[in-house]
Amino acid sequence: MEHINPSRQQLKDEAKRKREVKRRDAIQENAVDAGGKSNGSKLRKWKLTVGLEIHAQLNTERKLFSDAKTSGDGAPNSDVAAFDLAFPGTQPEFQKATLLPALRAALGLNCEIRQKSQFDRKHYYYQDQPAGYQITQYYSPFAVSGNVRVYDHDGIALEDGRLIDIAIKQIQMEQDTAKSNLQPPSNTLLDFNRVGHPLIEIITHPQIHHPQTAAACVRKIQSILQAVNAVTTGMELGGLRADVNVSVSPEGSQALGQRTEIKNLSSFKAVEDAIIAERDRQIAVLESGASIEGETRGWTLGSTETKKLRGKEGEVDYRYMPDPDIAPLTIGRDLIDHIDRTLPKLPEEIIANLMAVCELTMKDAKSLISLDNGERLDYFDAVRRMWVLENNASTSTTPLDKIVGNWVLHELGGLVNAASVPFSPTIVPPRSMVSILQNLGEGKITGSTAKKILALVFNGDERDVNTIIEQDDLSLQRLSRDEYVTMAQALLDKDPQKVEQIKKGKQLGKLKFFVGLMMRQGSGKVEAQMAEAVLVELLGLK
Repeated sequence: MEHINPSRQQLKDEAKRKREVKRRDAIQENAVDAGGKSNGSKLRKWKLTVGLEIHAQLNTERKLFSDAKTSGDGAPNSDVAAFDLAFPGTQPEFQKATLLPALRAALGLNCEIRQKSQFDRKHYYYQDQPAGYQITQYYSPFAVSGNVRVYDHDGIALEDGRLIDIAIKQIQMEQDTAKSNLQPPSNTLLDFNRVGHPLIEIITHPQIHHPQTAAACVRKIQSILQAVNAVTTGMELGGLRADVNVSVSPEGSQALGQRTEIKNLSSFKAVEDAIIAERDRQIAVLESGASIEGETRGWTLGSTETKKLRGKEGEVDYRYMPDPDIAPLTIGRDLIDHIDRTLPKLPEEIIANLMAVCELTMKDAKSLISLDNGERLDYFDAVRRMWVLENNASTSTTPLDKIVGNWVLHELGGLVNAASVPFSPTIVPPRSMVSILQNLGEGKITGSTAKKILALVFNGDERDVNTIIEQDDLSLQRLSRDEYVTMAQALLDKDPQKVEQIKKGKQLGKLKFFVGLMMRQGSGKVEAQMAEAVLVELLGLK
C-alpha cells in the first residue's frame, strides 16, 4: 500500500523530525562515556546491523503434530498428548488447521507461498524438548521473500526518514517448547502444555541499522499478525518473542561484522535496549583491539549490558535432517488464493480509513488498532454500527465517528486506565455507550452528566441509561439566559485579575477556565456553548 498522503500536520511533523535529528546529533556529539571520550564521534565510526527472528504462537485450537489442545491457562501438564512427551512409538500427525493462520501471516507479510515444503529435525538436548529435537522447516520453509514497510508513525528512528522497507527472508512453521518454572535454589518444574504449540518463525534480512527501528519493526509485524488473526496474543502476554542478531562494522564497510544473538526478548523496550547494550559492548571490544566471538547472549529488563549464555551453535551443531516421519507439506493454489482474497484489512489500510472517513487523528487511529489486541477497534465499530442502525444515519457520518472515537478512546479509556483493569467490551456494553451518546447529542443531558453516567455504568450500575437519567434526575433542565448572565457575572466579579488579562490580550482560551467553573456550579444544567457565548458577550469580546 502507498504511503498515506501527508496532511498539513504531517508536514509540520516532518519539519519537526528534521530539527530533532539535528538536535540529537548535537547531543550525541557532546556526550562522553565513562572514560571521558566522545560517544558521538565513536558511534559515527561504526555501523550497526540488526536482523530479527520473531517467534509467534499461532491462533489454533490444536497443537502442530498432535490433537492436544493449545490451552494457555489450563492446569500444568493437563493438555498433553503422548507424542508431545516423545513416548516411544508415537508418531506426528500434522494438524491441517494449523496451516491456515500461518498462511494468513505469510500473505499479510507479502511472502511468496511455496506449494511444497518439508519439515526438518533440529537436534539439541534440553529439558524443555523431550524428543531431543525440534520439528521445524530449516531447508524448505513454506514462505519466503516477504517484506514489511515501517513508517515514521510506527516509531522508526528519525535517521530512517519517513519509511523503511525490511525484507523477510523466510517464515517457517515449528514447535514451541515446554515452559520452565524455576524453583530456587536448584529445581525446575516443567509444564508441557506449551510443548508442540504451533509457532511461526519470521526471519528478516539484516537490514536494520537503528535500535529504535528494530523495535518499531517488531511492533509493526505484531500488529499485522493480529490484524489477520494469525496469533493469539502479542508480546505483552507472551504470545510473541524476538531474538536479535547484532553486529557492528566500520562505517563505510560493505562486510558485516561477527554477529551475536540475543535470545528471548519479550517486550518492544527490551528489543531496543538490548540492541543498544550489545552495540556498545561490541564497539568497546573492537576498539580495545579484541575481536567479537559468535555467541548467544541474554538480556534482562533493566540491565545495561548483555551476558554470555553459550557459544553460538551452527548448522553442524544442530545436525539438521529431514524428518522421516512427516510427509512433505503440499499447499493447493486454490487455498492460497482463497486466503489471499479473504484476508482482513492490514493496519495501514485501517489507519488510512479511520483518518480519511472518520477524520480521526493519526494518534487516535493508531491507538484504536493497537490497544487491547484489537478489541478497542472492534468496540468502536460495534458502537458506530449500532448508532447508525438506530438513527438511520450514514455509515460515513464524520461527526458521529469523531464523537464515538473520542468517547471510546479518551472517556472510557480514561476510566479503564484509572481503574487499572483490562479493557472488555462488556464493561460498558455498546448499547449503553450508544444510549449515552444519543442523549448527549439530542441535548437531553450535558457533557459532564454524560461522563457521570458513563462512570456509573463502568462501575457496575446495571440500570438502563434512560432509567438512570430518570431516577437520578439527570436530564438537562435548561437555564434561562438571565440565569446564565447572573452566574457568569458573579464568577467574573470574583476574579478581576483574570478578567483583565482576557480583555487586554483577547485571550479567548482563558474563557475555558470560567466555562469550567460555570459547568461545575451548574450541576449538570449548564451547556458549555451557551456559557461561552454569555461570557464573550459580558467581556465585550465580540
